[in-house]
Amino acid sequence: TGSHYITLLAAIATLAVQLWTKSLPLGALIGLTIIFGTRAINPEKMDILINEGIGLMGYVAFVMLVAAGFAGVLKATGGIDVLVNSLIPFMMGSKVVAAFLMLVVGLFITIGIGTSFGTIPILAVLFVPIFLHLGFNPMEAIIVFAAAAALGDAGSPASGTTLGPTAGLNVDGQHNHIQDTCIPTFLHYNIPLILFALLAVMLF
Repeated sequence: TGSHYITLLAAIATLAVQLWTKSLPLGALIGLTIIFGTRAINPEKMDILINEGIGLMGYVAFVMLVAAGFAGVLKATGGIDVLVNSLIPFMMGSKVVAAFLMLVVGLFITIGIGTSFGTIPILAVLFVPIFLHLGFNPMEAIIVFAAAAALGDAGSPASGTTLGPTAGLNVDGQHNHIQDTCIPTFLHYNIPLILFALLAVMLF
């Protein structure tokens, strides 16, 4: 419909303004102006939508602050060095083995927290020393880091990525969150992501 095309145009304009001006707020303002100025979304719903967006961003910020605090504790107590030194012998000097172990660690950390946003500060503290020790180049490091953060987000029972589909599919009360959402997502998304991340490390 017309409103969908306008929304798509607003998204493109938002990205273009952000890249051109290097200003995220200005890009967001342009996007909102296009959407509400053309009445692609009912202006009466403006307050509700903006409040929901602010609430979501507040949640993300809170989770990242907590995770950053946890990472700070790990640094202060010296737990990072102990963990890194204990993992390196298992990696046998191989980037592929190291990448696989880091992906598994990222998977379990993200599943526990339920959001890839919250695991980024933790994974950065854990992975960067290993990247430096084994000589990962920036491309390899980014691939492993991004894949490790995304893995658990897709398979975590507490993630918005899985809770959202379950909320929509459980209208008839017959949808099982674990069996019908989490397990299929894990099988069809996480396993290929691990394989392609390892392949990328081998190629780059």
